[in-house]
Amino acid sequence: MSISLHTASVPVFTHFLNNLQHLLSKAQADVAARGYDEQALVQYRLAPDMLPFKMQICIACDAAKLCAARIGGLEAPKYENTENTLAELVTRIANTVAWLETVPASALDGKEALEVTFPSGKTATRTMTGQTYVTHWALPNMYFHITTAYNILRHNGVTVGKIDFLMGAVA
Repeated sequence: MSISLHTASVPVFTHFLNNLQHLLSKAQADVAARGYDEQALVQYRLAPDMLPFKMQICIACDAAKLCAARIGGLEAPKYENTENTLAELVTRIANTVAWLETVPASALDGKEALEVTFPSGKTATRTMTGQTYVTHWALPNMYFHITTAYNILRHNGVTVGKIDFLMGAVA
């Protein structure tokens, strides 16, 4: 039995973005419990040349919504990346998940061979088939940024574990 492009992408995106939202709820609880400024997390970078935590969240959301939009020929919501609080980042995730849930399977299924050209870095582009774009670019990109956000939280003492990453609030 084969798996459809929609099944391989949209439910995976929504599952892991919901898990990311769960991680942020744990971060909010940690800020409240330990009484520190949430900007310590929102602006934190693991290395000087990395994007801050808030951008890890924004890019994870963008990887998911832009994948579905590019393959499905849909108009993805545009966000200005102005989120500066944990609550605003939670809303960004919720809005992205809500939009993904409107993407019909018919928009993606059967487009495995569709050529998708997308920006790669500041000046380059790449072209891949729909299936390759999902499996070799969009999903790994989302996982990378969620993992980086997870690592930033762990590094800063937020009590999150592997089960939070994999299962979120369902755990």
